[in-house]
Amino acid sequence: MNKLTSKLITEFIGTMFLVLTAMCSSGPLAPLAIGGVLMAMIYMGGDISGAHYNPAVSLGLLVRGKLSMNDMIMYWVAQFAGAALAAVVAKVLVGHGGEGNASIDITKSLIAEFLFTFALASVVLNVATNKKQAGNNYYGLAIGFLVMAGAVAVGGISGGAFNPAVAVGASIFGAFSWANIWVYLVACFAGGAVAGIMHRVKNPDEYVDA
Repeated sequence: MNKLTSKLITEFIGTMFLVLTAMCSSGPLAPLAIGGVLMAMIYMGGDISGAHYNPAVSLGLLVRGKLSMNDMIMYWVAQFAGAALAAVVAKVLVGHGGEGNASIDITKSLIAEFLFTFALASVVLNVATNKKQAGNNYYGLAIGFLVMAGAVAVGGISGGAFNPAVAVGASIFGAFSWANIWVYLVACFAGGAVAGIMHRVKNPDEYVDA
């Protein structure tokens, strides 16, 4: 098995468990479950694929210069496939996700999803890709807790996806409305891209030898 195949399998598995947990969790402990499984999957696959499990994070890594265009597209395929499978399994386990979230406030949701995707991608870029952070063992905690905090803070506003694959999985499951999928695609991809740009601005020393 070549390295790219191993990376894609890892991205598929990690995204699947992230989305499955998100779809099957409910109640006040749902953010803890989602952040916890993301944390665990990062430690499972971080040394193999980088443990993105999020197309917006992969876009940020492309802008950062740590991922090629071809690999990013392949990552996206694996991530969205994992999300789709997770949604189907969640339907089997807990039934249909409901009536969707067609009534969300579009402007507030765009802002919430952009800001917390930007924060998430920024954390990933700084704790998992910077040279001075090489060998750290806390990056999974940082990323998992960021997602948990975002879900608590703005989950009631936008649904708290911060991830285009999660949004697609939630739409297949029925928790999100397909009419609003563009909100998550626009806001999350924009957040990831801006995080990559800001990383280059804030950390010029990281690119000296690039």
